[in-house]
Amino acid sequence: METTKHDFKTIGLIGRYGDPTVSTLLNDLSVFLKNRKLTVLLDESTASIIPDNNLVIADRRTIGEKCDLVIVLGGDGTLLNAVRSLSDYKVPLLGINRGRLGFLADIQPREMEKHLNEILDGHYISNKRFLLHTHIEREGEQISDSNAFNDVVVHKWDVARMIEVKIFIDGKYVNTMRSDGLIVSTPTGSTAYALSGGGPIINPSLNAIVLVPICPHTMSNRPIVIDGDSQIRIKVKNASQSQAQVTCDGQINLGLVSGDYVLIHKKDNPVELIHPTNHDYYEILRAKLHWGERLQ
Repeated sequence: METTKHDFKTIGLIGRYGDPTVSTLLNDLSVFLKNRKLTVLLDESTASIIPDNNLVIADRRTIGEKCDLVIVLGGDGTLLNAVRSLSDYKVPLLGINRGRLGFLADIQPREMEKHLNEILDGHYISNKRFLLHTHIEREGEQISDSNAFNDVVVHKWDVARMIEVKIFIDGKYVNTMRSDGLIVSTPTGSTAYALSGGGPIINPSLNAIVLVPICPHTMSNRPIVIDGDSQIRIKVKNASQSQAQVTCDGQINLGLVSGDYVLIHKKDNPVELIHPTNHDYYEILRAKLHWGERLQ
């Protein structure tokens, strides 16, 4: 989905947590932005890796409220964390990759200044992607909640046995499944854990959610794609606190006990991602998944 162009004046910087190797790139980026007469706010959790930076330090709330653009330096995991923390603010995000080629952080450091000059001059493409919101109900009360940009996973933990879940979509019973777990993924997350579990790749422009069983006991349990506005309700059966949990984006864990309900639906506020004008989703798929390469 194309969006209106922004006037970028205040830029937030977020780096990979605890990674000193991004310090040089952060310093170079801050100098570049200051030379363009832009205001720069540095994320407080990133400030420790670039001491004596002479930048204004800000928490995520201030960055969300004050910035016109947030630049994230790191891998896809760093961007996932930034998206969740800023999802209630209408601030677009741009990823500069510090690891392997990323699906989300798609600008390489060697091309950083070239692409940023173009983007700051208004030459870019953008799209809006949705997150999932999940909360756990126990005996009729909400006990915990979180957001996920990639996926919400209900899964076993720390034991070599399956869990049993009962699945409802829009109030209608779907099935009862015994497995290692269930992945509920956005289109963005369809190239992450859901893909390794045998799920389909979903173009991020689609309004869809995919449910992917993890090692189901019955092989007829297959991935299913549903409407993105669906309400998903999962009842956990025959589980204890040490056997099952909910994990959001592989980074946030919420404990489960038998009888808990996990409710999942699309979050109201989407996130806007900024890309260079030459961004090509299918080119990234070819490179990341090694399509068409000759087998060695």
